Amino acid sequence: MSSTRPTETLKPLLQQAPPNVKGKTFTSAIVDFPPDAALPHPHGQAFVYAYVLEGTVRSQLQGKPVRTYHQGDNWVEPPGAHHVLAENTSPTTRAKLLVVFVSNTGEKLKVDDSAS
Repeated sequence: MSSTRPTETLKPLLQQAPPNVKGKTFTSAIVDFPPDAALPHPHGQAFVYAYVLEGTVRSQLQGKPVRTYHQGDNWVEPPGAHHVLAENTSPTTRAKLLVVFVSNTGEKLKVDDSAS
């Protein structure tokens, strides 16, 4: 069964190699979830910090309970985390996150489950 729900977009703001952390890249990005957007995905070996700028998102990491985050909420995800659920809970309003990744240099920040 294929999903017809819209997916989120990731727009990098800043990408830089920290001078004191060899082999890693710091990336900040805006993740924009259109209304009713959802797409499971892993983040490779990146350490991830997320902050909800607007809207509400529901998230579940593999092996963890479902969590709902509202504007102003924030969380971290360990390297190797896999989102089995990542969705905008609203059918009419966008949700936006500020996301910071500390990843292995050259590694993709996100791979959609449908592409893996």
